[in-house]
Amino acid sequence: MMNESQDARYQKWEEKTRRLLEKSPERKERFETLSGIEVKRLYNRGKSVEEMDEQVGLPGEYPYTRGIHPTMYRSRYWTMRQYAGFGSAAETNKRFRYLLEQGQTGLSVAFDLPTQIGYDSDDPMALGEVGKVGVAIDSLKDMEKLFEDIPLDQVSTSMTINAPAAVLLAMYIAVAEKQGVQPHQIRGTIQNDILKEYIARGTYIFPPQPSMRLITDIFAYCAEHVPKWNTISISGYHIREAGSTAVQEVAFTLANGIAYVEAAIAAGLHVDQFAPRLSFFFNAHNHFFEEIAKFRAARRLWAKIMKERFRASNERSLQLRFHTQTGGSTLTAQQPDNNIVRVTLQALAAVLGGTQSLHTNARDEALALPTEESARIALRTQQIIAYESGVADTVDPLGGSYYIEELTDAIEREALRYIEKIDEMGGAVQAVEQGFMQREIHRVALETQRKIEAGTEIVVGVNRFCIENEVQPQIMRMDPELAKRQMEELRQVRANRDQEEVKSKLARLKRAAEGTDNLMPHILEAVKSYATVGEICNALREVFGEYQPV
Repeated sequence: MMNESQDARYQKWEEKTRRLLEKSPERKERFETLSGIEVKRLYNRGKSVEEMDEQVGLPGEYPYTRGIHPTMYRSRYWTMRQYAGFGSAAETNKRFRYLLEQGQTGLSVAFDLPTQIGYDSDDPMALGEVGKVGVAIDSLKDMEKLFEDIPLDQVSTSMTINAPAAVLLAMYIAVAEKQGVQPHQIRGTIQNDILKEYIARGTYIFPPQPSMRLITDIFAYCAEHVPKWNTISISGYHIREAGSTAVQEVAFTLANGIAYVEAAIAAGLHVDQFAPRLSFFFNAHNHFFEEIAKFRAARRLWAKIMKERFRASNERSLQLRFHTQTGGSTLTAQQPDNNIVRVTLQALAAVLGGTQSLHTNARDEALALPTEESARIALRTQQIIAYESGVADTVDPLGGSYYIEELTDAIEREALRYIEKIDEMGGAVQAVEQGFMQREIHRVALETQRKIEAGTEIVVGVNRFCIENEVQPQIMRMDPELAKRQMEELRQVRANRDQEEVKSKLARLKRAAEGTDNLMPHILEAVKSYATVGEICNALREVFGEYQPV
């Protein structure tokens, strides 16, 4: 038996299994991941150890399949960056300080919808939305309150902002300077990924070309003045939330990344000047092993793209650094405590996949913004994984698993096919303008919804294992007077500032937008004069126009 070949032993096992299946069939004819990749009954060695070692590599070495750092979490845990923002700047500041006291190691800011699309709180377009899904920020005064008593040279801050990203970054720089912190000292990330807004999310302002200009202006400005800042977080998260598969999430995100690199190079930047500060943002969804393989495949594919397509020579330009958030679309309003289990599995997949920072959703977010108790449980989930589970004690603990390695290969292969198709269209901007990625996501989302309604895809507590007369938990409710107070504070800011200075700064910004100057210095000057988000965005609207979806 000891001399019997592996192939012969496998053939005997197959024959034995077939006989057993005649008596006891498997649960279904085909097992597959959420991307439709077939899951085989058993994974055996598909390639030699030498072939696998060459393809997978070592941690901290090209192609970074096993992680971007040689020691990963043995040196330092991932950043535990809980996403928070609601109501006023003062209320959100209290939540930030609470989370920092509970052991959070980085801040992540959610902005309300008017801020995200460049409207002030007193704009008619903001009616009913002020402070609802994030914090309302109208002027530098709000940003000062948001980070009051939080030393910006000691924390890193991620801001989920896209169309007006340059404005909010300018406000952050101005607040830091008021604290005596220089721009080269601050650390953090702005999402600043406008392409996925056209594809999946919808909080855009300007058409694609001027939006790309704003992004590359930020790249250039930060490379010189704010070197520790991650100038973009290229987001697959919202693509997945819109209904994409894991393969599409990787493919469309990296295609967008290619477009940003090409735009920056076309603007005169050298790839190694800005690429080390690019970062990514992925979703952690329900299929545990597919998610782990997804992160590994994305890392390897991006390294190859940067090396082979763009000839990047700086090692950091090749490394895909990413933040992860557990899947908001997987949370259920029914039996919300079940969400704690979902989030735990998703967070574990992100850690096993090698994430650099992580946000864990709260159990009640399908119903409302999270309560303090729910936010604490979500943070404790990360802390238990870090300090009690042992999964952070070795690098890429599932590396070399037959299943994980074959799944990683499959996701990379299928994602590359999508990227090649997008290349044939002229790139991600053209694919967005043609509606290609939008249609692909809608097709898959519809198929998934049909499976859930038919009961072939089980969602515990929704279409199986339901409870009648379920008791709803206490949820966080917003103060109905919030919008009035926010508008009154905005009125006071306008009344107390130097109106002529504001007018002058906005006029200079418009002239710069009509020309080719980098817009960041002009936006920063407008911000410091207490021009509002809406006023700055309206000045740019007059030059750039607004995007109308196809």
